[in-house]
Amino acid sequence: MIKSSCLLLFIVLLMGCGPAPQTEHTQALQTVSGEPVDKRRGVMFPQDHGPHLEQGIEWWYVTANLSADSGETFGAQWTLFRTLVPLPFESTWWDNQLYFAHFALQHEQSHIAFERFARAGQAGITTTPFAAHLDNWSLKSTERSFLPLQLKASQGDYAIDVSLSNSPLTLHGENGYSQKTQSGHASYYFSYPFLQTQGTLTFEGKSYQVSGNAWYDREWSASLLDKSQLGWDWFSLVSDDNPKQGLMLFCIRDAQQNYDYCSGTRINEQGQATQIPRQDIRLQALQHITIEGTQYPSHWKIELPDFAPVLIETITKNSLNKLSIPYWEGRVRASGGFNGIGYAELSGY
Repeated sequence: MIKSSCLLLFIVLLMGCGPAPQTEHTQALQTVSGEPVDKRRGVMFPQDHGPHLEQGIEWWYVTANLSADSGETFGAQWTLFRTLVPLPFESTWWDNQLYFAHFALQHEQSHIAFERFARAGQAGITTTPFAAHLDNWSLKSTERSFLPLQLKASQGDYAIDVSLSNSPLTLHGENGYSQKTQSGHASYYFSYPFLQTQGTLTFEGKSYQVSGNAWYDREWSASLLDKSQLGWDWFSLVSDDNPKQGLMLFCIRDAQQNYDYCSGTRINEQGQATQIPRQDIRLQALQHITIEGTQYPSHWKIELPDFAPVLIETITKNSLNKLSIPYWEGRVRASGGFNGIGYAELSGY
């Protein structure tokens, strides 16, 4: 059972009563309940495209770097979250599952983000054919197979309608079992990192034909953080090379905001993963930007075995998702030992 403060947080969010402080975000990540993932289970398809209601938190997550024929560049994020929120009493309208979705776009130095909340019915996930939706925001297979996908979302003068296809599957960690903390918190985690993406994007009422690369993440867990940890810096990078190479890295931060536990995956053009031992990952924030009184890293150096140092720099500097739980999510450019483009998520600052 989750702590009452976290239960109240999510119910408040569900009822639309305003933003939650960042400390509640960290509490929620630390105390989400549910069954821990079983290392012996392994990843199973097609059922793992669908929900895992016994786990406390999971997400269906797309980030994309896109370009228009004009040369203008865009970023896009679409995420559907499901979290276990048991009530202390029985209710005919509540099945203990809260769904919420985030939709964000960025163009050059402009960034905007939206969110919606729902319970089952208004939101839902099916396995075969795969479909995940909240209202009219959706990610759906267009055939019986998982790929290709169609991503659709719109809010006011902002919209995306793109196809996602032709990426290999990557299993992170040990065949999909991804450890997050020294004390054993873990998730199942897989990606489609090289999705060929094309379609229409609307920004401030103007529509563009866009194409580029999208990265799709699937992850589910009982909880992700120890009580002594605050959040993470996460990166998904795709090389400029042909054939493409991928690099996924995350570092959990401790109570003093020091990088505490890191993990990484090198990905070849077939999607095959090579796990990077956590003791071989060195992440250092070189520069910061202050956004609404909070400092976020904007430039990092990563040292990895068999790589020259990798430098990562944010593209849209203020990529703060100003949502019920604020976090930074935006495009990044990598250079040095790995040259390419990707996305970063900075949580818990």
